[in-house]
Amino acid sequence: MANLEKRRSENISGNFYVDSSCIDCDTCRWMSPAVFHKAGNQSAVYHQPTETREIVEAYEALLSCPTASIGTVEKPSNIKEIHQRFPLPIADNVYHCGYHSEKSFAAASYFIQREDGNILIDSPRFSPPLVKQLEAKGGIKYLYLTHKDDIADHEKFANHFGCERILHKDDITEKTQGVEIQLSGEQTISLTPDLLIIPVPGHSKGHTVLLYKKTYLFTGDHLAWSPYLNHLYAFHRFCWYDWEKQISSMKMLADYSFEWVLPGHGRRYHNDRETMKEQMTNCIQWMESQ
Repeated sequence: MANLEKRRSENISGNFYVDSSCIDCDTCRWMSPAVFHKAGNQSAVYHQPTETREIVEAYEALLSCPTASIGTVEKPSNIKEIHQRFPLPIADNVYHCGYHSEKSFAAASYFIQREDGNILIDSPRFSPPLVKQLEAKGGIKYLYLTHKDDIADHEKFANHFGCERILHKDDITEKTQGVEIQLSGEQTISLTPDLLIIPVPGHSKGHTVLLYKKTYLFTGDHLAWSPYLNHLYAFHRFCWYDWEKQISSMKMLADYSFEWVLPGHGRRYHNDRETMKEQMTNCIQWMESQ
């Protein structure tokens, strides 16, 4: 839990605050932009929420903070109701799980509710309130892991829900040797008619992305939106395998059509297909300039 004694001086006075344990993961800033902003190398509260929506979003960010660095001076009276809001709807039957894990370097995870079996994309914290909500939505059939970095509590989810985990062999480590479905090669895999797994080596050797209904692209650490560059981009500083290979993977991915980019790290992006094509072109040009 956040420590009031470690409250950062950059916080505006009031109920919500960020303490000095913040790891600058950006989660609170995109989940509750009206309340949190970047101050130095960490986050801070720059506006105390007053409207209902602002208050709710601030509490959602508090529960999602991977290091429990967000706190309130007053004990919240409606925290149970906030827990019950997760997973948070994005569009149609696609949700943001919240409850980011420090073990996954604060990556976002997602949930797709499907008649043919639900899918958890990358692993959040194994938090009892979230688990209860996922149970109410029908459980989990597949736990799809984009790559080796964002696995968090995958084992606990697999044991609890009896789901099959999916990860590329090139990203299997000691912690994921028990993954049930281990992909190989660089050919696309049609998991179901509405789910396409696309290998995109670069950030890591075995990184893959998931395209759902040719609309929602779950990109892990391969592709995200940058509010600072104002375009789609890849993490040059955090490319652990091969930057040139990642550029090649991005060029291949640009041949696909989609409307949403839903990353593990970085910010999500939504636009029409033509604009998304333009954004992919901009991304590749930026990558080649690095």
